[in-house]
Amino acid sequence: MKKYLILSLCIFGCALTLKIQAQNKAEKAILTVMHAQEIAWNKGDLTAFMEGYWHSDSLTFIGSRGLTRGWQTTLDNYKKSYPDAAAMGKLTFTILKVEQLDRKNAFVIGKWHLKRVKDELSGHYTLLWKKVGGKWVIVADHSS
Repeated sequence: MKKYLILSLCIFGCALTLKIQAQNKAEKAILTVMHAQEIAWNKGDLTAFMEGYWHSDSLTFIGSRGLTRGWQTTLDNYKKSYPDAAAMGKLTFTILKVEQLDRKNAFVIGKWHLKRVKDELSGHYTLLWKKVGGKWVIVADHSS
């Protein structure tokens, strides 16, 4: 009986370890995408920045102007709001929380900070991430 208890605990421990490793792998992948977004933004490359978003008409973005749907519409809005490198400034993300909800969905909360020559802007974001085609992408973004 003692053998079975020890075996059960070992199996449970291994399963728990695998789940933690998978969660860390997802978190690492998401943070890598967000770092690439910072780099792209700071180079003035909005198209590369948008690679972190789901390239779909179902992408949802909620900002100060309200609800936007679609990858292209979101990119177009970014281009209108940030027409050049001076308007874009330097972007920094601060991650407050990453929570993997299941194997294909994760939730990220953080702060954004934009430093420009004339001013600085900052706020918070909530991102819903989904693993689509083996790649983690933002499917919903609420930034304020």
